Amino acid sequence: MTDAYIYDAVRTPRGKGRKDGALHEVTSLRLSALTLNALKERNGLEGHAVEDVIWGNATQVAEQGGCLARSAVLASDLDERIPGLSINRFCASGMEAVNLAANQVRGGAGEGYIAGGVEMMGRVAMGSDGAAIAVDPSLAMKTYFVPQGISADIIATEYGFSRDDADSFAVESQRRAAEAWGDDRFSRSVITVRDQNGVAMLDRDEYMRPGTDMQSLGGLKPSFKEMGEVMPGFDQLALMKYPHLEKIEHVHHAGNSSGIVDGSAAVLIGSKAFGEAHGLKPRARIRATAKIGTDPTIMLTGPVPVTEKILADSGMAISDIDLFEVNEAFASVVLRFMQAFDVDHDRVNVNGGAIAMGHPLGATGAIIIGTLLDELERSGKSTGLATLCVASGMGAATIIERV
Repeated sequence: MTDAYIYDAVRTPRGKGRKDGALHEVTSLRLSALTLNALKERNGLEGHAVEDVIWGNATQVAEQGGCLARSAVLASDLDERIPGLSINRFCASGMEAVNLAANQVRGGAGEGYIAGGVEMMGRVAMGSDGAAIAVDPSLAMKTYFVPQGISADIIATEYGFSRDDADSFAVESQRRAAEAWGDDRFSRSVITVRDQNGVAMLDRDEYMRPGTDMQSLGGLKPSFKEMGEVMPGFDQLALMKYPHLEKIEHVHHAGNSSGIVDGSAAVLIGSKAFGEAHGLKPRARIRATAKIGTDPTIMLTGPVPVTEKILADSGMAISDIDLFEVNEAFASVVLRFMQAFDVDHDRVNVNGGAIAMGHPLGATGAIIIGTLLDELERSGKSTGLATLCVASGMGAATIIERV
């Protein structure tokens, strides 16, 4: 089997996903094209340089619909002979794009790919595509569907994480992100988004709140308590499935959950021959990929079983991994991961995560792979694992090894 290498990774800064966000006037198409152009220019990709562009986004409707991948290729400076494939594995779409590209290379279906994703959450609202699991009663009742925030609170209840645990984790994410930006750790990957006149619109993650402390978080009301207990009664539905829980403890709020943001990321993946043909030096080898389905009600526990799967498939142990990037969809997701594997926080999300910098759904998987690569190089460490929980009960993971 041919080895698949990462030759480069870029991302935009993450803008606040609302009308006053710095990227709100930028379409999904334009942000995707800017990201593709940056990867092309940095690596001198001329002509039909890659086999395909595989592009993930979670809400494939309106400006993000209609095979956005192909539209982005045509809007960019890439050769029109390069096709485009849009994929959707919800929050893991960007990671699945990278994994699919890597496995295409490993299987001999082309020498090089660009993979990544985009999500303009301020322009295309999460859930606006009307997912069947949420809106079709026949499936929602069968799966005991509850919103993700309720799922995160179920994890906290099931595994014993308190409000203070979640808030403390969030404070540390903010501190680490601020320190990372202060130390210029993201400079290799982050590209500046400019307007049509070349004026910088955003050059750093906009969502961060570096002054966050336990006191400021302590004043926030739980975001999902009312919908769980009063409105549709999602707590009662969940307790029908998990009767051993006496009640759902609602510990999550806007400060210890991932931020709604806009952003895009792309990764250049290829064989050894691809690098030689284009004069490029590989930065990392993609050692293994994995995906798995999980309980659709608690929904967000996927990082644990998919990590067990990828380690078993690759013949590795948790001790073989130097660094972890676990998407901070909610604090309890990462707390559960660290609890399950007895992994010290010093090895997990060392530069902060989505609680501090935001989670642009379809782009996040590609973002955290790039972040992991940069940190392996900065720290001189060898091997890293990136993983995400996924809506409706799935998990995805990637192991990379620095070259």
